[in-house]
Amino acid sequence: MRPVESLLGLTRCAQIYERVASAEDPRSFMRAVLSHLEIRCEPRPEDVAQIPAKGPVVVVANHPFGGIEGIILADLLMSVRPDLKIMANFMLNRVPQLRALTIPVDPFGGPDSARANAGPMLAALRWVKRGGILLVFPAGEVSHFRLPRCEITDSAWSPAVGFIVRQARSAVVPVFFRGHNGPLFHAAGLIHPRLRTALLARELVNKQGRRIEMKVGAPIPYRWIQRYSDDSRLVAYLRWRTSILGCKPSSGIRLPGISKMKGAPKARPIARPQDPAVVRREVAALPAEQRLAQSGDFSVWQAAADQIPHLLTEIGRLREVSFRAASEGTGKPLDLDRFDAHYLHLFVWNEASSELVGAYRIGRTDALLSRFGRKALYTTTLFHTRAAFFEKMGPALELGRSFVRPEYQKSYAPLLLLWKGIGGFIARHPHYRRLFGPVSISRDYSDLSRRLIATTLLQHSQAKDLALMVRPRRPARIQPIRVPGCHERTGALHLQDFKEVCAVIADIEFQKRDVPVLLRHYLNLGGQLLAFNIDRQFGDVMDGLIVVDLLRTDRKTLERYLGEEGVAAFTACHAADAGAQAPAPAAGQCAGFGMGRPSASVA
Repeated sequence: MRPVESLLGLTRCAQIYERVASAEDPRSFMRAVLSHLEIRCEPRPEDVAQIPAKGPVVVVANHPFGGIEGIILADLLMSVRPDLKIMANFMLNRVPQLRALTIPVDPFGGPDSARANAGPMLAALRWVKRGGILLVFPAGEVSHFRLPRCEITDSAWSPAVGFIVRQARSAVVPVFFRGHNGPLFHAAGLIHPRLRTALLARELVNKQGRRIEMKVGAPIPYRWIQRYSDDSRLVAYLRWRTSILGCKPSSGIRLPGISKMKGAPKARPIARPQDPAVVRREVAALPAEQRLAQSGDFSVWQAAADQIPHLLTEIGRLREVSFRAASEGTGKPLDLDRFDAHYLHLFVWNEASSELVGAYRIGRTDALLSRFGRKALYTTTLFHTRAAFFEKMGPALELGRSFVRPEYQKSYAPLLLLWKGIGGFIARHPHYRRLFGPVSISRDYSDLSRRLIATTLLQHSQAKDLALMVRPRRPARIQPIRVPGCHERTGALHLQDFKEVCAVIADIEFQKRDVPVLLRHYLNLGGQLLAFNIDRQFGDVMDGLIVVDLLRTDRKTLERYLGEEGVAAFTACHAADAGAQAPAPAAGQCAGFGMGRPSASVA
């Protein structure tokens, strides 16, 4: 039998145990095993920081290796909080040093396993209800090669995990381990599952000297979990949230029609800055009534193109600088087009340093349509619009080409001032009820993230009536997402809280960025998406056409930008229409979508 034990890795496991058996407490034992096997797993500090330091928590993870991932994750969790229990295979309970941690269950699904697991299930539930943290591998068995999908993935996750989470009203932390066992392991499993199980010890020792990649996702609060009244649906959601952690930003999942054009022209050098003295004189010459807001050294102005020829050139230069920093931009020395000549320009000016901080451009549809027709609006270069669209919109403001120059993007104040300037303009012209324009999602985001944002918004925050009147010129043909290793698609999930979407995007993106902040800002105002277009002329950004009906915006939010008098004037102007509107969303919410910090750029 010794050759067989050696082949299966049992002899080597026994040798390792003899060398680490002197470690008495669970954590010392686990650290000794990892040290002896020279296994490296170095989670990022920001990942560790996401583990809640107190309160009821269930940690769920995929199960690619069958042993070592449990030791790695348990060691990590105990570094944050000592009140850990592991719901694990009863065979693990045979290790004396781990008995204090384990709640043993039978994962093999035999005829008596359901009855045998009832007691451990209740013990696990009581532990979490008392505020403890529970680690579970919901698949029960190790990931293996599965037909007909021809992929290595977990078995079905146990609905019992959903029961524990719902009954304990706990948060859930998803964790994903990258990798899988060797080909012999999976080939043996195709012959018989027991052969696969027999090779687990061999796979454990084969990990010696390896670096194991692990990613900890954002905690899923119970308020997002409680909408799942069915254990199976909840577990499917938890599996999706775990699996999506394994999708790298450079994922091969592509959006049809948005691959980078071959042979695209190389970006030309940025234009030289304008003479500061000349620009300063143009700003000083503007009439005082064109100043819309003031905060310390910063002031917000509105101006027509012919009032600020040199400043407008500087706006175009800094637009290109800012957009290129976000992987957007035209590639030209400066970003100016034919629309700039007849749009208004709203900009923030730093009076102390006499420099431009950021800008927006505003198109007044009533003035532009009557003078030039639909071709005068930038939006129509991205979306085909029926005449009925603008008739239903009424007098509106097209907003676009927003930027804050990179030196000021770490501060909230410049962007807040830009929006106070827009609010000041509306307060003076209260007949403008709607705002609209393209909001961009750059190629800095993975295609998976861009598709997730688009599908969620079109599902939950689309203005259906207006969307029928709009057609993108180069549509992003977006289909529901299937994440590798997970059978669920986004269309079958209920991501109804936009803060939840932000958390998922942060899980996907390497730099932990979430949804573009300007998009969140529009949603906070009550914005609704109509369609998505790919802009080939602007860095292949994905533009979502968004419309904000200010009558649907929460009054406190409006007062933040328009002021109390401005809101009173706006409300009085639209008193006849206000009664026909649906109740406005609560502050900070929009169709269930929460708001974050505003953005630095919009096409």
